[in-house]
Amino acid sequence: MKSFYASCAALINGLDPLTTYLAVVADVNRKGSVVLAATPALKRDFGIRTGNRLFEVPHDDRIILVSAQMSLYLQVSMEITRLFNKYVPEESIHTYSVDESFLNVDGTEHIFGDAETIAHLIIEELKDTFGLTAAIGIGPNMLMAKLCLDLEAKKKGVARWTYADVSKKLWPVSPLSKMWGIGLPLEKRLNRMGISTVGQLANYSLKQLEKVFGVMGNQLFYHANGVDLSELGAPILEGQISYGKSQVLLRDYQHTEDIAYVILEMCEEVTRRARNNKKVGRTISLGIGYSKEEGGGGFHRSFTLQTPTNITMEVYHTCMYLFKKFYNQQTVRKISITLGNMTDDEGIQLQLFTKSRVHERKLGYVMDHVREQHGQDALLRAVSFTDSGTARRRGKLIGGHYAK
Repeated sequence: MKSFYASCAALINGLDPLTTYLAVVADVNRKGSVVLAATPALKRDFGIRTGNRLFEVPHDDRIILVSAQMSLYLQVSMEITRLFNKYVPEESIHTYSVDESFLNVDGTEHIFGDAETIAHLIIEELKDTFGLTAAIGIGPNMLMAKLCLDLEAKKKGVARWTYADVSKKLWPVSPLSKMWGIGLPLEKRLNRMGISTVGQLANYSLKQLEKVFGVMGNQLFYHANGVDLSELGAPILEGQISYGKSQVLLRDYQHTEDIAYVILEMCEEVTRRARNNKKVGRTISLGIGYSKEEGGGGFHRSFTLQTPTNITMEVYHTCMYLFKKFYNQQTVRKISITLGNMTDDEGIQLQLFTKSRVHERKLGYVMDHVREQHGQDALLRAVSFTDSGTARRRGKLIGGHYAK
């Protein structure tokens, strides 16, 4: 879906999403709030895009600012999924996000026509039914369809890639972060290895990539060649590499104790996600971003434990070790925590000087069960009731924003 949040907001207010200057903002009452979506006209004429801050939006009477309405967007998204169900069965639909889905149209050719025909039918019905516009990428697998969408269809409306297009359309892509699944940190690591285009990645030594990145190196190599064997609904990067949480704080945090409170809350959330998937991890990463008013910057450091864990306090103590070692007393505005190097949680390694480890592991699962039954706020740590805690506020959000 194109500019989905902004288009929904425009339509609900009786405005044309293609010509209206409208921005969806996380919180219109905070100048530093993030722009979540902008209509095409606002992007084109004012250069305002997703990720801009509210204070960067020009003071112009033609520009309309609205707060995010996540419950509305989810409702419209579900109705769009019902529309997809007219063309393919439910098991052939994989909802990737609120505004993006994969559809397997194999076997429907005798009813609706080939993939391009179905794509145009869906776009026309979306426009007629909801007044919304969309772009569709077509490929022989989920990865290729997604790459086609991001790199070509978003400009053309509908585009199709085959394996024959990999060398001429995918391999020239640079910087690497334009490739789905490669973020800036990974791009920098690949750059240091002399890899700056997808073609160079596709033709790099598979053995060396696996040596440096493990199973992810294998996936990077084959994805750069357009190969994706995952089934519809399965994660594109096969297997969960890590569990993480990143949070931009609503205000500057200057005191170590206050920062520690937020770190503990985030460790609870990261380990809960790992426990929900019956996973444990050995590598714990902590990222700290400093306030831009003090020059920005920060650090990102990792520590690998001898024994894998999903126990909240073990992850917390490791994070605090990294924090105390690398923190330079600047004002903190962003925190990220990741638990990686995952394995299945099939047992627990006893430790000579940690007698309560079995009980702590069980306690984590019991707390998760209570929250699942009675809501995420049913059990909170005491730090969440301090002025520094953020879990209670975040518990009221949908998709990171107030439901409205």
